[in-house]
Amino acid sequence: MRLLLIEDEINIARPILLALRAAGHEVRHAADLENARVQLAEAEPDLMLLDVRLPESEDGGFILAREARASGYKGLILFLTARDTSSDRVLGLDDGGDDYVVKPFDLLELMARVRALLRRVSEAKTNRIRYAALELDWAGRTVLWHNKTVDLSAREYALLERFVRTPQRVFTPEELTDSVWGDEASSVGVVKVYVHYLRSKLDSSVIRTVPGGYRFGLELS
Repeated sequence: MRLLLIEDEINIARPILLALRAAGHEVRHAADLENARVQLAEAEPDLMLLDVRLPESEDGGFILAREARASGYKGLILFLTARDTSSDRVLGLDDGGDDYVVKPFDLLELMARVRALLRRVSEAKTNRIRYAALELDWAGRTVLWHNKTVDLSAREYALLERFVRTPQRVFTPEELTDSVWGDEASSVGVVKVYVHYLRSKLDSSVIRTVPGGYRFGLELS
């Protein structure tokens, strides 16, 4: 799993990093808001371990959490903080947090919290697939492009799903017409129209026109 630890106190960050890496995770570290924003933009983590108090602000972690959620971040957030009032915990959860650990904490307890959260990621990922900037949630039948939800009609989704499930295959217009529209299609020309719709809503690279028909154009992430 990809993790991002945002913690400015190196004596706290170091043992956490060692424990997470020993558990087999890919972990990046940021000590302030500026660096955290850069790393979050470069590679979206499955889980952020986020200190509330950062050099720029007493509420730096809350600020970053709000920014991340507003920009479409779908991963998990675990707050680390010495502030243990109920109002602080409520604020953290309202800002998009999934769990809240109060300092000083036992490293074994923290690792147990991390494992519990990452189990949720693993369960969710069995229902999702990602190709480059495109992500499909099979269970929810939702589509994201660059982490933003794209509204597709039932036919558009069905056509896109056909490509995603067999990304190396070239489909003829006739095959797509039969599998997506069945007897409801008036002609194979409907495929060309809906491919245009998908390219307009997503990107022209998502579906390629090739000799013999169409195929999916993205690579698995």
